[in-house]
Amino acid sequence: MLSSMLTGSKKYVAVGELGKATDTLDATGTVVLEKTFEHVTRMDMEEKLKAFTGDIMQVPPLYSALKKDGQRLSVLLKKGHQVEAKPARCVTVFSLKLQDFQPPHFTLDIECGGGFYVRSLVDDLGKALSSCAHVKELIRTKQGQFTLQDHVLHEDRWTLEDVCGVLQPCSDGGPQLTGDRGRTSPGPHGPTADRGPSQDLPGSPRTDS
Repeated sequence: MLSSMLTGSKKYVAVGELGKATDTLDATGTVVLEKTFEHVTRMDMEEKLKAFTGDIMQVPPLYSALKKDGQRLSVLLKKGHQVEAKPARCVTVFSLKLQDFQPPHFTLDIECGGGFYVRSLVDDLGKALSSCAHVKELIRTKQGQFTLQDHVLHEDRWTLEDVCGVLQPCSDGGPQLTGDRGRTSPGPHGPTADRGPSQDLPGSPRTDS
């Protein structure tokens, strides 16, 4: 049931930094390139963002959860193996807005479909602006029906009752959540098998796909 709740678009707030590119395309990596960025204006960036909206072709980052021979590319790279970039694939960007522009930093509000990498977007955007860039901060604010504002609980509310409470509005028409551990009440289509917890929820760090 949880997997069906997670189906749908995702939203992110991403802070990028112009002038520096890293091997991981985010702030956890090593700087591999530095270029000037003083020529980039807010108008320039807003104009370039138009090319990254809609159905676009995107190359996934080398440091990613994608696999080769059963192992994540990021793990293979850390072991010193040579890894080739995956081919570009079609991804969908429903909306892309520039929230803030304070060079070298800028903030993007993004709504996208599955398979999209914010890190690749920021890297490509830097190149399109005749500079370079990487993701400095990244927060997922929506995953399917779940939003960071409405469904994330403070630690002092990590109880089964409170978790069922925030999930209930998302399960209308499906199995009804109860306070019984590991159980759900049947929905209109009968019982639903229990599923394990997911880490693919709003607020998860460094999850940009």
